[in-house]
Amino acid sequence: MRRFGAVLLAALGGLTMTAAAHADTVPPFKGNDTGGIISAALVGQADFRALASAHCAQYGKVARFVSHDRRYGQYTSFACRWVPAGHLSRPLRVRY
Repeated sequence: MRRFGAVLLAALGGLTMTAAAHADTVPPFKGNDTGGIISAALVGQADFRALASAHCAQYGKVARFVSHDRRYGQYTSFACRWVPAGHLSRPLRVRY
């Protein structure tokens, strides 16, 4: 019984160590209803303006880019804003 407890404790300790190793990873595109970030690596591969616009359109908002830094490891950030009252263009959410 003691051996089983020791093996179980060692297994849980190893699991805890491997889970903490991936705590610092950030996906290349992450956002919520107030805005988000796009990795510089993804900016060179995809249309980041279309990604941000489609993301904000899910919430009925439009994207406004706040900062843009193309160096490795940096992010392009955007804010999701409400459309001003009386403005003719409304956000369009496209589903494929």
